[in-house]
Amino acid sequence: MLKGDKVLLRAVTEDDLATMWSWDSDIELVTLGDDEPPLPRTLESFREQINKHLNKPEEASIFAIEADGALIGTCSLFHFDPTARTAELGISIGDRDYWGRGYGREAVRLLLEYAFRYRNQHKVYLSTFDDNERAIRSYMGCGFVEEGRLREHIWVDGRYKDMVYMGIMRSEWAAQKGEPAQT
Repeated sequence: MLKGDKVLLRAVTEDDLATMWSWDSDIELVTLGDDEPPLPRTLESFREQINKHLNKPEEASIFAIEADGALIGTCSLFHFDPTARTAELGISIGDRDYWGRGYGREAVRLLLEYAFRYRNQHKVYLSTFDDNERAIRSYMGCGFVEEGRLREHIWVDGRYKDMVYMGIMRSEWAAQKGEPAQT
């Protein structure tokens, strides 16, 4: 659906669910980006949860990230606020072979294009942990700026971490692309 040089953002299919579930069962991957404690889930309960989200596109837009013909991760927009025209962004590259090579950054750029050009969002925001330096650099490379920090706000992997909030306005995104800002 959305194609870049390295990745394709497309609909999640039934064939993707077993791979996505394996990532959901990977404790290192889960504790890297999720502020909820890891919980064991069956493939069936995972399938039910994903299908619940996929069947409510007004609440979440979930994309599979494909590279080299294979599923490598997922990204989404959620928590849509129709009045403020804001949405939260989430991304996970589950296939470690694709970490640190620009695939996530390109997926975020494509998702921002979708958010601002097709969903008419005013702002996209996200949160991450203070020690996820690779993600923070990647988000900054896409134009996000740190907007705030909740100190020792979250308990993850045996210790408290700061929660870092970042955002990008439509006008900032348009300026990066050399386009006039539309509101």
